[in-house]
Amino acid sequence: MTDIRQEAYKIINKVFSKNLFSNHLLHQVMDRNAFSKRDHDFLSHLVKGVIKMKGNLDYIISCFVDEDKYENTPLKIRILLYLGLYQLRYCDFIPAHAAVHETVELAKRIFNDAIGAFVNAVLRAYLRSPGVDFPSVEPSRLAVQYSFPISLIEKWIEYWGVQDTEKLCNYFNQNPRLSIRVNRFATDRSKLIEYFQRRGIMIEPSKASENIAITDQIHEVMQNVAFSEGYFSIQDAAAALVVELLEPEQNEAVLDMFAGPGGKTSYISELMDNTGEVIAIDKIPAKIKKVKQNLDRLQIKNVKVLAMDAFKYGPRAAAFDRVLLDVPCSGWGVFQKKPELRWQLNQDMSEILKLQKKALKTGAAFVKRNGIMLYSTCTMNPEENQKQVEEFLAHNKDFILEDASRIIPASFTDRGYLSVIPFKHHLDGTFAARMRKKG
Repeated sequence: MTDIRQEAYKIINKVFSKNLFSNHLLHQVMDRNAFSKRDHDFLSHLVKGVIKMKGNLDYIISCFVDEDKYENTPLKIRILLYLGLYQLRYCDFIPAHAAVHETVELAKRIFNDAIGAFVNAVLRAYLRSPGVDFPSVEPSRLAVQYSFPISLIEKWIEYWGVQDTEKLCNYFNQNPRLSIRVNRFATDRSKLIEYFQRRGIMIEPSKASENIAITDQIHEVMQNVAFSEGYFSIQDAAAALVVELLEPEQNEAVLDMFAGPGGKTSYISELMDNTGEVIAIDKIPAKIKKVKQNLDRLQIKNVKVLAMDAFKYGPRAAAFDRVLLDVPCSGWGVFQKKPELRWQLNQDMSEILKLQKKALKTGAAFVKRNGIMLYSTCTMNPEENQKQVEEFLAHNKDFILEDASRIIPASFTDRGYLSVIPFKHHLDGTFAARMRKKG
């Protein structure tokens, strides 16, 4: 029988020690084991929760352990403490005695009795005095209470102030719902909603896009045969709005320069009714594999997938009606679904900004006269968004910004851009700018 807590421990350890993504590791474990829904949900809850609340848990544990001793405690042992404390503090459905006992036994199995005794002492010390005082001043309070690096909180407060930063933190710490995009080749949203309702699965229409529906019954929807048979894809409504702002039409030539894992690529094809040609490029093999799997599952035929560096694609000729630049970015907008991103702050922002500038310059060379180039990110960082676009337009007078509110609902726009704010719209944070090349 699979030990759920031990599987959670292994995944969390890999995430923190090797900078891996929990979603991928969870899928690997799920594929190897026939989990019940209860075990599936518990494993996901533990993994995502511990990763998300690491900073908060570190602070609380440090209140019950000698400062020097905790400073020198290896990560592998800290993770055991995270697991135990997370269950005590954030899992009301687990009795305290069970949380302590199971974590201590796990510590003994992985290490030895001495480590088990240490874990037991810390967790029982917390149970005797569970009231913890967080810092009273900003940005320390937000960083500790909501579990974010203080450098990130400082930047957000600088951009948006304390009140909106707290709303953002609170939203990112909520459990995400599942958004699905209807495959227009196979069915429509009302039929898919009715199909699931007949099976006791509740999904509801999204207000952002007519092709998106939302549900809390994640396991039931993902295990349903309708997914494997291509009736829907997993995609946040904010990502769908990006493609809808691109507004691809039948029989056009479209270039998707950073295509992996293929959600936007497939939606472009669906909006084109499988006509014309879409060139999808990505240099990461795992992402290319995912793109191809998605296209096969959805029976999409008009996409040519290229495994290569997008900057080496050529010859550079103005041959495309539309070019999508869904560029690599800091990923602030997807912290709810990818909790480890908040801790992966080893990104070189100057390199990211350089790559985005290069993407705009490269993409522009492929756009036909009167064609459209769409620049998009999954972040709310002005440095990566408005400033990049403004600088590009200042140096490329043959491109003009088109007002996004003329194409997508105005409530998702700001100053002509697609601008999705997580706590305001309850979607992933997203930015996009639609630029037309003059005729």
